[in-house]
Amino acid sequence: MQGKTDRNFDAFRSADFAQFLLKGRLVQAGKEKFMVIWVRKFIEFVANLPEQLHWTEQLPLFVREMQVAGDFQDWQIRQADQAVRLYYVNFLKMGAAVRSAADNRSSTASIPEECAVAQKLFREALRLRNYAYRTETTYLGWVGAFYRYCAGKDDCAGKAPSADRVRDFLAYLAIHRHVSASTQNQAFNSLLTFFRIVGNTDIGDLKHAVRARQRKTLPVVFSVDEVRTILGQIPGTIGLVLKLIYGGGLRVSEGCRLRIKDIDFDQLLIHVRDGKGGKDRTTLLAASLIEPLRGHISRVLSLHDTDLAAGHGAVWLPDALAVKYPGAAREKAWQYLFPSATLAVDPKSGTIRRHHISDSALQKALKNAIRKAGIHKHASVHTLRHSFATHLLLSGVDIRQIQEYLGHARVETTMIYTHVVKDFRNPVASPLDALG
Repeated sequence: MQGKTDRNFDAFRSADFAQFLLKGRLVQAGKEKFMVIWVRKFIEFVANLPEQLHWTEQLPLFVREMQVAGDFQDWQIRQADQAVRLYYVNFLKMGAAVRSAADNRSSTASIPEECAVAQKLFREALRLRNYAYRTETTYLGWVGAFYRYCAGKDDCAGKAPSADRVRDFLAYLAIHRHVSASTQNQAFNSLLTFFRIVGNTDIGDLKHAVRARQRKTLPVVFSVDEVRTILGQIPGTIGLVLKLIYGGGLRVSEGCRLRIKDIDFDQLLIHVRDGKGGKDRTTLLAASLIEPLRGHISRVLSLHDTDLAAGHGAVWLPDALAVKYPGAAREKAWQYLFPSATLAVDPKSGTIRRHHISDSALQKALKNAIRKAGIHKHASVHTLRHSFATHLLLSGVDIRQIQEYLGHARVETTMIYTHVVKDFRNPVASPLDALG
């Protein structure tokens, strides 16, 4: 219930709201006054409405009034709508208890019953469309967080919440949770897919929602000597995977998911299947890895024979391939190049099988090697991919060729490495060194 104080013009606190917008970098300097004006107009408008109406019920009436008046352009109506939502949802921190529940997204907080039903339908739809299990888990997690955020709101009872609530939730993530732009985009994509599949509606885009601040950062890159030192400290299978990742510029998931058939020893190529964006590509296979890989594959096939003898040995295949080639799951060519050391239950089918190596094992091994080497950089396995691209540029390889190896859709994405190269190639001496 909206109290009288929210209707009072003095309660608006325009100066504080303007400072809130500027401090949070939600608008450009000078634009905050227009947001203040829209909220003032809204407060004046609702003064003549029944007191029992909540602001979320008054806002559509206000927007409708602006549309009927015909004195405002579409962008002004959108700006007014956003201003009011920022004021009530974020500035006044209305529904703090609801957001407190959303803060515990990863906790064991109870999920509304309608959310559990929606998640079940969403999970079935994602599996029908062959989404990756990790993507499925991520999407369901964001749907749960969204429902908890909306818990207790009138327009969410017994049905999927509205698209306006999605914008409020995204604003909450940016302003109160201080998430990165990529995390906010992940949340939006999860909810966009959810609404399209389960609600059969399109919530539009992020164009008119509050965006998390995008930072322009350069990738962390190892020098050639640093790569040599780090990889030299990681023996065994994990060391082999990391060398393959650096030698071909692979993403960590691509390195883990390689199958025996994806290695072309004759052409010195690695075939990356179903990479980011569902694209296939080829990249470089280091000649120095031929003999280690041949020996490794021999051990993998021996392990596969043991699994077959025990009644297992059927590797996971995408549903379409599993139907088209029912016997392929037990063939040697389709086995993971780097299988897990233990058998596990497939979370989708319940079949006992051997999955591929975990990326967390690679990350942990690399972190330990970096620490032992005394290299003080905030790096991960993905840093090896950045280093691959940078070192190829230093060797004079064409940027377009590097783009193909990395699987970038746009050359502009690959161009970021040209900014890193200048720090490695003939760096300019500091004027301090000239002082003697």
